[in-house]
Order: sequence, then C-alpha cells, then structure tokens
Amino acid sequence: MALLLLNSLQDPQLVAQFQRSCGLTFLQPNGEANGHSNAQTLQGGREKGVPQENGHKSYSNGSYSNGTLKQMPARKYVVHNYVLYYLFRFAAALGQEIFYITFMPFILWNIDSFIARRMIYVWCIVMYIGQASKDILKWPRPSSPPVVKLETRVEAEYGMPSTHTIAATAISFTFLLASVGRYQFPFLLGFVVALCLSTLVSLSRLYTGMHTVLDVICGAVFALVFLAVTFPAWDFFDHLVMTNPLCPVVAVIVAFLLSYNYPKLDHYSTTRADTTVILGAGAGTCIGVWLINYLGLTYVPTGLFPLSIPPISSDMLLKHLARFVLGVTVLGVTRYIAKTLSLKALGLWYNVSTQSQLVRQRLEIEVPYKFVTYTSIGVIAISFVPWVCHMLDL
Repeated sequence: MALLLLNSLQDPQLVAQFQRSCGLTFLQPNGEANGHSNAQTLQGGREKGVPQENGHKSYSNGSYSNGTLKQMPARKYVVHNYVLYYLFRFAAALGQEIFYITFMPFILWNIDSFIARRMIYVWCIVMYIGQASKDILKWPRPSSPPVVKLETRVEAEYGMPSTHTIAATAISFTFLLASVGRYQFPFLLGFVVALCLSTLVSLSRLYTGMHTVLDVICGAVFALVFLAVTFPAWDFFDHLVMTNPLCPVVAVIVAFLLSYNYPKLDHYSTTRADTTVILGAGAGTCIGVWLINYLGLTYVPTGLFPLSIPPISSDMLLKHLARFVLGVTVLGVTRYIAKTLSLKALGLWYNVSTQSQLVRQRLEIEVPYKFVTYTSIGVIAISFVPWVCHMLDL
C-alpha cells in the first residue's frame, strides 16, 4: 500500500493535472489549447522564439547533455490564468540562491544579526544535504509531456528532493523560531506567514513542472524535521562560532572538501556549482561572525526580552535603504574582484584559458573559484559592511 502511494505521488500526471487546474496547458499541433482556439503562447524556455504561420511564437524547452543545451522539438503552452502564472513564477524566483544571498544580508544589516546568523547556518546545511541527495538518489524530474516545463537551467538536475521547498520551508520557519521570545509579535500571524510562503514556493515547483508531488512533500518534511532536531542546539553552535577561533578554520576546510568531493555525475549539472556557492557563503559567514565578534561589533539589543518592534518611520526606511544599497554595492565589487583574481590565478596555475565556459565547468576550476568568490562575499557581508555602517553612523 505504501509503495503504491509513493508511486502515485511520483506520477507526472498529478503535476500535469495541477498545471491544468491552474490554467497552464500545452498548445495542440492544430494551434488550439486543449479545445481553446486563438490562445496566446508564452515562452517555455530561454531560447529565442521562431515566428509561426499563425503569427505566434514557438519556444523550445531545451535540455542539457554533457554540459550543452540541446534543442528539443518546440512545445508551446498557453496560459489561461495570468494571476496564478505570475504569482507562481515569482514564487519560483524566491527559491533561487541569489534571492537568499541578498535577503539574508538584508536581515543582517537592517533587522537583527542574531536571526540572520541562524538563517544562514540552517540554509547552508539543509541545502547541501538536499543538493547532494539529488545526485545520490538520481530520481528524474517529471517527464514532458504530459508536464509543461517552464524552466531550462536546472533541467539537467535530478528531482528528489525539491531544494526550493527545502530552502523556503527552512528559511521561513527559522526566521519564525529565531524571533520567538526575542520580539513581541503574534505567533499565530508569524506561523501563517511562514506557512503561506513555504507553501507558495512548494506549489510553484509543481506549476513550473520541475518536481513531482513526492519531491515537494519530502523536501518540506525534511526541512521541518531538521529544524525540530537542531533547534535546541542553535544557541550553542552560534556561541561556538563567535568565540572559538578554530571554528572558522574548520568551517572553511570542511566546506571546501565537501564542495570538491561533491557526488560525481556522468554529465554536467549546475548542482555542484550551486552547492559550492552555498558552502562558500556559509564558510565566509563563519569567518565574518568570529571577526565581527572579535572587534566587539556584534549587535546586542538593549532592554528586556521580548523586545517591542519599533514603529516604522521615514528616517528608519532611509537608513535601511542606505545600508542595503551600500552593502549590495560592496558585495558586487567584492564578487567581481574575487572572481576575476581567482580565475586568473587558476588559469595560470593550470595553464588554461578560463574564458571558456567548458573550462570553467572543470572540477579543479569551478570549485576553487566559486568557493573563493562566495567565501569572500560571506566575510565582507558579515563583517566589513556592518563595520562600514558603524563608522558612517548608519
């Protein structure tokens, strides 16, 4: 019975049914969308559209093979509900690494470093486990057709579990748990917001056709179980990272070894690069946390807990905006410098041209330059930007 249930949750027809219920369908060869004629087609990938006789454009859902995007027959789809389309596309974007790499520094610079540190620790660990699990289990994504696939970048990745779901669930509820007892707010409201955000991102993985129902369920369950098991140790771990000078060193060594020894595949996938980015950011965070505590700049709010949330004012908003713009600018410069220098050094060391995308995908090139780049970003985000804001009285 349990095996039948698992098989049914892996059925791509479930995903296709969900898409159809949300108004997303294939456009039939005769130009009609499941009985609806004159329907407008939208882009199903990143490739350029080719004009068709009926005046619409046909788009290809490409797939990766040996690191190269291969064209598949054009598959047009139609959107009947644009509200859900843009809502789920936005929710899918919330699960990308770039969102968390900017969102968590925003929390760090503008709200509370106590909460931000816990979010980063949890994010790094659960994402590594989730990404590595994909390439160990090697369960395929739902097939197309019947599923309409709206993304192509991660097509070469395996499906189980959904790391978008893991990240969204872990980050939402980590923010909630770290805030409880520290700030005064209605817990039920916070719980509902966390539940809605994680559910929205999870459903977006079905809407975009990138995961089965089982992938999403397993991702959410894993994240919640991880939070329940590790929550009692958060304060101890944070104190250890802040005060023990060996912790940043151990974090860098372990994170780099995990990146370099990431599960190998018979084809190129973005999972290794994405995982290296996450682990590098986590290692940089550990260094920055220790350094900022050593300098005596760790934010410690005054007053009795739980603290009241201050009213929003124009002066506060301007300071938040100034800190965020300053921080993002510094991180952008850091990324450019670290990436450029690390690629040049690796190119000289291995006597290769790092201008080639295929060369950059080689293990000995990709992992070191990604790791150095995002470790640098982690250090600067956690220590240098807060120090600059302190010096500028921001």
